[in-house]
Amino acid sequence: MPKHVAIVMDGNGRWAKKQGLPRLAGHNAGMMALKEIVKKSSVLGIEHLTVYAFSTENWKRPQDEVGGIFKILIYYVDKELAELHQNNVKVSILGDYGLLPKEAVKKLEEAMERTKDNTGLCFHIALNYGGRDEILKAVRAIAKETAEGNLLPEDITPELFSKKLYTADLPDPDLVIRTSGELRLSNFLLWQTAYSELIFPDVLWPDFTPERLEECIKEYQGRTRRFGGILK
Repeated sequence: MPKHVAIVMDGNGRWAKKQGLPRLAGHNAGMMALKEIVKKSSVLGIEHLTVYAFSTENWKRPQDEVGGIFKILIYYVDKELAELHQNNVKVSILGDYGLLPKEAVKKLEEAMERTKDNTGLCFHIALNYGGRDEILKAVRAIAKETAEGNLLPEDITPELFSKKLYTADLPDPDLVIRTSGELRLSNFLLWQTAYSELIFPDVLWPDFTPERLEECIKEYQGRTRRFGGILK
C-alpha cells in the first residue's frame, strides 16, 4: 500500500459541460467525489493523501468561478469537519493559503486546529499552491541563511532543501494520480515527485470513485520501483 497518494483532481469543468451544467456544478460534484476518496483512503490505511485543490495559476480563471470555488470549499470544510474529526483524520494545508478569502482562511484554520492531534489519515489540501513558487521560496530562505552566515554552500543538501518546502515533514508521494486523461503534472509537487509512480486514468474527477482509486493502487502495486538503480 502506498504511504502517500497525491491527486490532481482534474476535469470538473468538462464534467459540467458534458452534463449541460454550469462549471461550478462540476466543482460541487468534485467535492462530493473528494469526500468519498478521503473515506476510502482512510479505510485502506493510506497514511497521507494530498489533493491539488487550487493552484497559483487558477487565479486567472473568471472571478465568479474563483469565488464560487472558495464558497464550495468553505461549505465542504464546514459540513464535513465533524466527520473528518470523528474518523481521526488530520487536516493540513499546503500553499500560501493566507491569500484566500478571510472566511475560507478562518474555516481552514478551524479544521487544522480541531484535527491537529488526530493520528489517522493525514489529509493535505494544496491551496494557492504552485511547485515552482514553492521551490523559489525554499531557495530564497536558503539564500538568506547563507547571506547571514548561518549556512555554508556545502551544507545545502537535498534533505536540507526538502525541509524548506511546504511538505517538510511528509514523505514524498509514492503514487500520483491525475484524472481526466491529461498527461502532465501542472506545477504540482515538482521536487517531491522525482520518483513517484504516475497514473493518468481517463475519467473526469467527479466520476472518480473509490473503486477507481483501488484500481490505481493495484496498478501501482504491480510496478517495480528502482529509484535510479537496478534490480539485483
